[in-house]
Amino acid sequence: MNDIEHQELLAEVASLYYEKEINQVQIGEQLGLSRVKVYRLLKEARDEQVVQISIMWPIERDTHLEVELANTFQLDKALVIKSGIMNYETALRRLGQMVARYLETTLKDGMTLAINLGQSTYEVINAIRPGFQANVNVAQAMGSVLFTGNDLDSSSLARQLAQKLGGQFYNLPSPIMASSLEAAAMLRDQPMIERAINMARHADITLVGIGGVDPEFSHYVKDDLIPAEKLIQMGANGAVGDISGKFITISGELHDSIYNECIIGITLEDLKRIPNTIAVAMGRQKTLAILGALRTGVINTLCTDNRTANDLIHIVSGNMK
Repeated sequence: MNDIEHQELLAEVASLYYEKEINQVQIGEQLGLSRVKVYRLLKEARDEQVVQISIMWPIERDTHLEVELANTFQLDKALVIKSGIMNYETALRRLGQMVARYLETTLKDGMTLAINLGQSTYEVINAIRPGFQANVNVAQAMGSVLFTGNDLDSSSLARQLAQKLGGQFYNLPSPIMASSLEAAAMLRDQPMIERAINMARHADITLVGIGGVDPEFSHYVKDDLIPAEKLIQMGANGAVGDISGKFITISGELHDSIYNECIIGITLEDLKRIPNTIAVAMGRQKTLAILGALRTGVINTLCTDNRTANDLIHIVSGNMK
């Protein structure tokens, strides 16, 4: 059986099970397959996104906080979910669903969307409904994390999203971080890399996450790009987090770190020129990073939860406990 025939079998089994509601035993009898084989094909169909399941949880927004947050930080728009008693993982999934619905109403045919890696951007991409087609091109805004099998890698995320949106995928064929300033300069001079970055910097919308400097939560530490002790030292020297791979201070300035010069991707100046930079982030461990990111002036739309929004407003008003 060749690849096309196998893909057709996956689609047929998935259609019988999910659309026609035929049970696995009956599917096996109809197609001459064992029940175990049917089960494995259904699992493969989900893993390969031949079939995609979306659960539409009710999302409650705090419109009062949205207005206050937008006014406080001079944003074009703020989206704030009421996280209530949810744990962090559940709230982040709901946040991703809210941002996905916003994107579905914002994206138009022919647009280009640039994306950065991260858990929050993954949740947004995962929540975009399979039936949504906007003929939107997707550009990778940062290089890839190599050899880790990381589902949150920029290349993997951008490719998944392009498939959902029915547009072209523009790959950035580079590691996310070069080993030295010289290596970074050589990579940026490569025509394929230069073209990919140029595509991302001319996007209509960009989707970014915001990272902190706690090694326990840092994807840079998890992916062996920055040693934990180096990240701790950067925090002690004024870094509060990163946006689009660039480490920043609480005042929104670039942190004096060599890692900023080694990241391959669009810059903060590029982000400022993109019409709508959407930042998705939440959690007390990221509050200072989000505040620093807001002060860079690159964010047009902030998407977060009510607890984080309240913390941000209280910090700038001097009332943070």
